[in-house]
Amino acid sequence: MQTLSRLLLILLTMTPGAYTQTASSKPLDVYFIDVEGGQATLLVSPAGQAMLIDAGWPGFAGRDAGRIEAAMKQAHVSRLDYVLVTHYHTDHVGGVAALAARVPIGTFIDHGATVESSTDPGYTAYLEARKRGKNLQAKPGDRIPVAGLDVTVVASNGETIKSPLPGAGASNPLCAAYKPQPADASENARSVGVVIAFGRFRMLDLGDLTWNVEHDLACPSNLIGPIDLYLTTHHGNQQSGPPALVHALKPRVAIMNNGADKGGSPAAWHIVRESPGLEDFWQLHTATAGGRDSNAPDDFIANLDETTSNMIRMSARQDGSFTVTNTRNSKTKTYPAGGAR
Repeated sequence: MQTLSRLLLILLTMTPGAYTQTASSKPLDVYFIDVEGGQATLLVSPAGQAMLIDAGWPGFAGRDAGRIEAAMKQAHVSRLDYVLVTHYHTDHVGGVAALAARVPIGTFIDHGATVESSTDPGYTAYLEARKRGKNLQAKPGDRIPVAGLDVTVVASNGETIKSPLPGAGASNPLCAAYKPQPADASENARSVGVVIAFGRFRMLDLGDLTWNVEHDLACPSNLIGPIDLYLTTHHGNQQSGPPALVHALKPRVAIMNNGADKGGSPAAWHIVRESPGLEDFWQLHTATAGGRDSNAPDDFIANLDETTSNMIRMSARQDGSFTVTNTRNSKTKTYPAGGAR
């Protein structure tokens, strides 16, 4: 098993300018794929490298693997350079085996061995699938060498970065009001979390990281700093997303990868909505949990019920500006540069 740092060194010693000539004016494209309340987020760098974060559920006649493959076709990529498995719950790792049988995968990234059942069918299927490529174990502070992007691991296996990212590190006054939740010994607390940076644009994906571990990213100092786009942690579940972190991030836009009946907790939704500077909240599904008052306007929701599988697509530019599109209705909004910085 290679380390991420060694793989990065190999990449950096390759011929300079391998991607800059063709990628300098291209955006970072991100596809938030509907897997009915799991996660499947496809990133395609300006250099054409692709990284998938999680792969949705197993079963359903390969439904989620098929939706990911369809997104790849839209993105004009035929292979995945990296598949990052945030943790081993079935709504995140379940679709990996079916996907690996459909498309080439270069490197599988995870947090190491499961802390739950090592005989769980989803976990054992993943271990078999990852034999098709390389395997890297992510550690806080590692960089995932996606060409054209700066992808930094900020949490993994229950641990977090100890030093602030560039531009971060300010004392966080929100920590005074923080109240811990009961300790979480599940896979959720082991989630791999990453900050994806492209020029001045910054995006955060923490998988299903839970409340107490997220606290360590924000208190006593904000180790992440402001971001532009926040993928709501844990599908908008109230076991994640403490105000001490979410409000310190000051996201311009939040996207929630919920299902109709999974995620979208009113308590979590309102914490994000009340974040200072938040301009818009986009959702993959209307959430039934809180009724109309705990949902974004319909134009910002990709699927109004469970009969469709529309995506949300985002394109970011190096100056920090980005555009979000609801593929259900072609609702598009551009956010100019200068927000998170």
